Order: sequence, then structure tokens, then C-alpha cells
Amino acid sequence: MIATRFMICASLVCAIASGTCDTTQAADLFVEAESFADHGGWKLDTQFIQQMGSPYLLAHGLGQKVPDAVTTVEVPEKGTYRVWIRSIDWVARWGVNPSPGTFKLSIGETTLQPTFGTVGSEWSWHDGGTVELAAAAVELRLQDLTGFDGRCDCIYLTTDLEATPPPADRVLSEWRRKQLGLPDEPQTRGGYDLVVIGGGYAGMGAAISAARMGCRVALVQDRPVLGGNGSSEVRVWAKGEIRRGKFPRIGEIIEELADSATKSPGTYEEFEDAKKERIVRAEPNIDLMLNHHAYSVEMDGERIVSVTALDTTTGAEVKILGDYFSDCTGHGWIGTWANAERTMVPTGRMGMSNMWAWDEVDAPTTFPETPWALDLSMADFPYPRDHHGQWFWESGFDKDAINDAEAIRDWNLRAVYGAFNAMKNRDGADEHTRAVLTWVAFVGGPRESQQLIGDVVLTEDDIVSKRDFPDGCVPSTWSIDLHYPKKQYAEKFPDNPFISIAVHGKGVDRSYGYPVPYRCFYSKNVENLFMAGRCISVTHEALGTVRVMKTCGMMGEVVGKAASLCAIHDCSPRQVYQDHLPDLLDLLQLPGKAHRSTPTAEIVIPADSLPLATSLGMPAGIDPASIEGIVADDSQSTKTGRWTAGTGLKDYVGFQYLYASPDSGAEIVFKLIVKDSGRYAIDVFTQSHANRSTRSPVWIRYGDQQQKQTINQRKLREEPYVSVAEIELAAGQEVTVSIETTDADGFVHADAVRLRKTDPAKHQ
Repeated sequence: MIATRFMICASLVCAIASGTCDTTQAADLFVEAESFADHGGWKLDTQFIQQMGSPYLLAHGLGQKVPDAVTTVEVPEKGTYRVWIRSIDWVARWGVNPSPGTFKLSIGETTLQPTFGTVGSEWSWHDGGTVELAAAAVELRLQDLTGFDGRCDCIYLTTDLEATPPPADRVLSEWRRKQLGLPDEPQTRGGYDLVVIGGGYAGMGAAISAARMGCRVALVQDRPVLGGNGSSEVRVWAKGEIRRGKFPRIGEIIEELADSATKSPGTYEEFEDAKKERIVRAEPNIDLMLNHHAYSVEMDGERIVSVTALDTTTGAEVKILGDYFSDCTGHGWIGTWANAERTMVPTGRMGMSNMWAWDEVDAPTTFPETPWALDLSMADFPYPRDHHGQWFWESGFDKDAINDAEAIRDWNLRAVYGAFNAMKNRDGADEHTRAVLTWVAFVGGPRESQQLIGDVVLTEDDIVSKRDFPDGCVPSTWSIDLHYPKKQYAEKFPDNPFISIAVHGKGVDRSYGYPVPYRCFYSKNVENLFMAGRCISVTHEALGTVRVMKTCGMMGEVVGKAASLCAIHDCSPRQVYQDHLPDLLDLLQLPGKAHRSTPTAEIVIPADSLPLATSLGMPAGIDPASIEGIVADDSQSTKTGRWTAGTGLKDYVGFQYLYASPDSGAEIVFKLIVKDSGRYAIDVFTQSHANRSTRSPVWIRYGDQQQKQTINQRKLREEPYVSVAEIELAAGQEVTVSIETTDADGFVHADAVRLRKTDPAKHQ
């Protein structure tokens, strides 16, 4: 439905009712650009609604004029109308010219004289002059003039030739609401068990996980496609290892969803938007709401009652009711409106990228001069080899990632256009006669803004020291990867460099992964708010490892399962940790395809569930579950000091083994508990190597007893373990086995420990 409004004030209605008509009252016509029946080549941009108040159309033609956007509206009455267009000169904030994003408006057969997109460093109304219109249907046509990102929010026509429309920079301001004829109360949907806001990897993981555990789920996404940074609109390939660590079933849902992109940026087809949507829509418990921008919440004390969203194509409102909510927006929007505790480092954040691609054709091509873009020569940026401007085209490190978001995106566009101008029209011209610009991301790929605070704020020290949280669950395998301006390119634009460098820290186990605790995934002070993705409760440094998309998706899987426990027990996310953690950990052992119709129904394990991953994508280790007895792998141990992971020696248990230098003070402690009384052998799994210790100390402690043994880890042996003791144990008794480096004469090896019940007849 076309968003138009014919306004007659109340006094005119009364005058008509009394038999006298005041014909001086104005007739109004209001059209949201996004409601045009045919967008032509214009793109719907919904990224900056919170900052400027509305979705808008963007003429993103890469320097080529885009086809017209066209619609038809009904003029309410014959007369002379003044025309206003809300737009912006998008480079005016930097004091450069000429305006690149210019366009015209045609109304019927008349093309208005003003050129739009030439006024205002902020979004504002541009007077389009007057036009004579009959009371009839008339065609509106937005005509792009340049292909360089002209933008139109809305069009307002009024017969009050002296009136100026009010500011419209708030989401559904009172004036805009009246013009759209919206009801006083929005339509309501729900209630849902879980409302997930944000349709990237974290949001998709949360929605599918919760739905398969029987929850009624709303998935709200402000774009027409799912995937977020991992969609065809942004084209960041999904990184982070899945299906490993303490819970190797986590990641199976993300494996279903993950695209086939092998580089960043890849092609449109590689990101498989349609596959992502098909998998989500196949879940009967999910109500998918694409093109819906959440912009406010309703609270009852410390609980969220509902989220209100704007349909970005019609302007209609919907209030979404739910018991629990998950902020997967990346920016922490839901937490912000709910007044959740949150933080944002003031400067030095990782920035936003807008990647791009170019190609070569058979004949020479031209590209318009871009005097309004960044003034670049070929030496000012890294040459985009393989025809790609990659992830490091990034800016906004010291800018406000929330309120300056549109300016950061536009600065990135100026950088890309300035670079291609250098290739085509400056010192790169001879080499690039046949070059054409084929794709530039107009949807930004942000990396860091706000963090919502949970009961645990994960730090770099936690990760490097391998601090073992009881609720550690999501394996983070990406290194601590922080981005900074690259010095050689930053000198010319020190206020906002646009080329970054990644600095990778050490200390993250890239194979097994560091298990991020569940308590990072819910709000400290908003009782029913989960979060997943890059707005979780971590420091700036820790964000460097957890922020990649497959890792974010696994956070969503955990949140979805936790939400099902909240639905069962009518409890808060915090109470899942306090009172139901064993239940959550049990759910995390389920295959990704496990499902139930309601949170309390019986769980069904489909026959086509993936086999348990014990070493996916890694050298094959021995599955701990296949070993007879009570087994504790190094992944289940407590470690102090520096241990290095390895996979080069055969017949290790699980994903890896560990080794440490002699007399380094390193120690590893395995804990095992027996169910049944009896006599047990203690086996230490170890592989041999010429640099290993011949006298590695092993301490065995149980009850008030302890004994020390030494093992020769240099010696070759047929079995992958050595038996170090036999002891009598009572049911429920705990045994600790510690391997130390004190007095060792080589590297000390640690892999796994087993309690193996022995035959009582041997000891009679």
C-alpha cells in the first residue's frame, strides 16, 4: 500500500458539518520513498534509522546512473502544491564539492526545477518549488543524475504554500506518524517465548536453536536478507572453528547455515542468502520478520515486555510481545533501550569496512572524475590485487560508532571512489584502461561498538591464562585479532585513516578453542535479556577473538537452548546458571538437529543428525567416549603455567595433547569421580618423543592419601598409555592426578588420564 495521507484539519470537518466550508485549509500528500512501488535501481538503506529517523532510497550506481524509482499516488484535490523532499548532500559535512549524489523529481509530466541532494550537511527538507496538480492519479519518478549515492527519504506536497514541514529525525515522529495515518496503537504479535532481534549468524543460531527446543520464536531483521556481515550485502566470509571443545555438538546448526564463501569479499552467489532464509523458514516455530527495524522497547520494571518495530517498506508499526529477548543487533540496541548496563571504549575501536571489487572488460572504459572523494594517488592505498578491496578498507577507529555511523560509511565510500579514480584517471590510468568498478558494499560491516555487561566480563587475561569457567561452552578459536590504522597509509588522513592492519595476539588455542562462559550471554541488570554476537559481555581485547561470525553463531545456539530452560522453569537467564546449569550442559551435548514440539515435549534425535565431531578438520585423535573407563581429557583439566598444544604425535586423545618445558612451574590437574566402589588402575595417556622427560612427576591424591610416581615419556610403548598405580576407591570418591614439570629432564607431556576398574580376582 502506498504511504500517502490527505490531511484535513478538524476545524474544516466541523465547518463542513455546520454547512459552512473554509476552503483555505491545506491538502497534503506524503510519500515515503521506500514505499515506491518500483525502486528501479535505487537501494533500500535501513542502517541509520536510529540516527536520521527513517529508511531511505539510495542511488548506489558506482558512478553509473541507476534506473528511476517510480510510483503512482492519488492527488487529494486540484490545486497548487509546494513540494518538499527530505534529503542530504552527503559530502557537505567535509566541506567538499560538488555534491555527488544528485537527483531530480518528476511529478506527472513536470520535472521539478531544483536538483536535490545538494543542500545540507545533515538530513533536512529541500524546497522543490510548486507544481499544478489535478485531483487524479499522478506518477512520481526519482531520477538519479550521477550514480554516486544520492538519497531520498520522503516527499511532501502541500497546498499551504507558506508551510515548512517540521524536523523528522526521530523514528516515526508524531508528524510523520500522522502523515502515514498510523493508528494510535500498533498491531501486536505474540507472545513469543523468545524474540530475537538481528538476523546475522548470532540471531539465526539463537532462533533455530530455541525453535528446535520447542520455543515459539520471532526473528526480527531490518534487511531483506539474513546473514548480517555474512550476507551478499556485506560479504565477510564466516570464520571461527565449530564443533569442537567441551561441547563438539555446538556449531552443527551453524554448519547447516554457513555459506560457501572462500574469500572476503566473495561473489553474490557464494553467500547463499536464499539458503539461509530457506532453512529458517523451514522451522515451524519461527515467525520470520524481514524488513522490520526494531526501535524501542516497553519495560515492566527490569523486564522487557515488548519490542516495537517499523516495517521498513510501508512504515507500519508492530509491537512484538515476548517472555525473553535476545539482542543480536551487534550494536546492543535492545540493551540500550532497556537501560542495560553497557560500555563502549572511547577510542581505538575496530572500525567499519565497506569492501569492493573491480574487473577488466574487453574494451577501454571511463570513470567520472570524483573531486568530492578522498584525494588519492596510487601510493595512498594498497593495490587491490585479485580485483578486491578487502577487509582492511576500514575506518571509524576513533569516531562514534553509533551516532556517526552514516558518516563512517560515507567516508569509506569516499575512500573507495577516490582509489578507483586514482586507478582510472590519475597515476594508475595507463594500467587500468579496461577496469570497471563492479561492486561496493553500501551496507557497512561494523566490528565493534557497544558491549552489554553480563555477570562475567571476559578479558584477555582470562583467555590467555585459560581460566576455566564452570559454564565455559562456546569455543573461540580465532586469535585475539585487533585492528589498528596502518601507519604508512594513515599519515595523509590522520583524523580518520581508512586502511587497517590486523595484529594477532597469542594465547588462543586455535584447534580446541577457548570456552567462552554462558554468563557473557545475558544482561547483568535486565532480567529477561540475552545477547549473542559482538555485543556480548567482553572487553575490547577479548572481542578480538569472539567476534567472528561462526563463533557468534554458536553463542546464539547456546542462548536458544538456555531460553528453552527459561520457558520450562519460568526463570531468568541468570537462574539457568544458578539452578539449571547441568540441564543446559546436557542440552549442549545434543545434535543440532535434535528437536521437540514444545519446551516440555520429548526430544527427538533425527536419523540424519551429524555424527559426533571429535576432530573435525584436524588430525584424527581418539574419541574419549570410545575409551573404556572414566576418562578426563586435557580439555577437562585445570592448567597453570604455559602449556603448548600439539597434534603431531599419533594416538592422542581428543583434539590435541599438551607439553611444557622442564622446571617451568607448569602443572595440569585431572579430576575423576568413580560411581562404583572397587579397585581401579590409573592410566596416564602419553606419546613418546626424543625430547620428552624420562622422569615426569605424577601425583595421585584421593581422600587423605597421596603418592608420587614418575614416568618415562621418552620411551616407546605399544599402548598409548602407561599405568602408574592401582588403588581402592569408594563410590563417589574423587581422585586427582597432577602432572608437573619439577625436576623433569625434558618436555613434560599431558594428554588424558583414565580410571580403569580391574578384575578383583587378580588380587585374591
